[in-house]
Amino acid sequence: MSDPSSSSSSTPSSSIRLHSKLRFFALVRRFLRSKASHNGKSRPSDHKSAVKSTELGAGPGKGSTEVGGFEEIDDCLDLQRSVKKLHFGSWEEKEAAAVDIGRLASKEDVKTRKSIAELGVIPVLVEMMGSGAVSRRRAAVTALIELANGTFTNKALMLEAGILSKFPAPEEQESTLLLNEFAELILSLSSLPNPQFQFSLTRILPFILKTLESPTSTADAAAKQSCLSALFNLSAALETASLLSSNGAVSALLTLISTKPFAEKALATLGQMVVTASGKKAMEDSSAVPEGLIEVLTWDDRPKCQELSAYVLMILAYQSSAQREKMAQCGIVAALLELALLGTPLAQKRALKLLQWFKDEREAKMGPHSGPQMGRRLAIGSPINPREAQEGRRLIKDLVKQSLNKNMEMITRRANNVGGGSSKLKNLVVSTSSKSLPY
Repeated sequence: MSDPSSSSSSTPSSSIRLHSKLRFFALVRRFLRSKASHNGKSRPSDHKSAVKSTELGAGPGKGSTEVGGFEEIDDCLDLQRSVKKLHFGSWEEKEAAAVDIGRLASKEDVKTRKSIAELGVIPVLVEMMGSGAVSRRRAAVTALIELANGTFTNKALMLEAGILSKFPAPEEQESTLLLNEFAELILSLSSLPNPQFQFSLTRILPFILKTLESPTSTADAAAKQSCLSALFNLSAALETASLLSSNGAVSALLTLISTKPFAEKALATLGQMVVTASGKKAMEDSSAVPEGLIEVLTWDDRPKCQELSAYVLMILAYQSSAQREKMAQCGIVAALLELALLGTPLAQKRALKLLQWFKDEREAKMGPHSGPQMGRRLAIGSPINPREAQEGRRLIKDLVKQSLNKNMEMITRRANNVGGGSSKLKNLVVSTSSKSLPY
């Protein structure tokens, strides 16, 4: 007879392991049943076709039903083995299992990906991506990317598993290939609704900024694009946009607006940040503003960038005479005139609005006593006929109008000149006296 005390002492640990394994196999059986029922509803003729092919003696690879029916059964069995290894295997087996799970998840639909996540694979994969060999971490990250594809539920499970704390710190050096996949995973997670999930940016923002500020090469250009898109998604919420602006995101984006492949997404993100108080202040204090934004206004081959840059300049110039003064000193009027003539309808509208502000400010600076003091000279000399004074004012208005029309005709003619282009128009505007222009 066995000792009761010894059996009772070994019962808790063994019962826990038994319970976890039973729960795991129960989940696998439920997944296989749901998979079988789903396939039966979508293609009811698969079973009959497979039986008919078997009766005719078709061996492996001799019938289309081999791919349609038996391959799905093999995938289910592979998934069962992979999930078991991921939970209970060695590190080498876990790595191989993560590769298989990523491959299977890439072939399935959203419903099946959710079912795979119900098998408890996400916490194990999140733990794997945080440490270990590069190949093991890459296998885990790839599997997580595939499981997150198209499903908010799996992304929420990743956040609950602490995935944000597993991203590399700025001082950690990562291989380019792993860097690209980390950036792709951040992009996937950034699409979660911000009001529902509050992102902890203390770990992923330094990773994003380090990626954006690193020297660009062909290998990591994809990582920069992914990080830019992630920042755009995150800045859609005002609270997050303000937090991003206060932590150096604005300066990183301003360095990218001069690079055309990244300019459009960077300008779109700046457009979402500039409406916040911290974002506007960060741009006003930057040495790259407004010169970099004005330079974008001259990109004739990037009309979308012109529109976005004009929008950011409008927000900065609105009710800020200091910013308008800086823009005028950097030659924004010439760029706006060219954009008002040759830009897209939206760019023209924004350029004309900015020009109107500069015109109103110039008139306010001139004031009633800035021009020739006609009234003072009349008071000293002898009075003249009121009719002659009115006729003189009419002649002056006609001369000013003719001068304005002539200058605008010259600008339009130079702009439409086939050999001239926008550079000639810019030279014309710069060389023309500002007092003869309408703005």
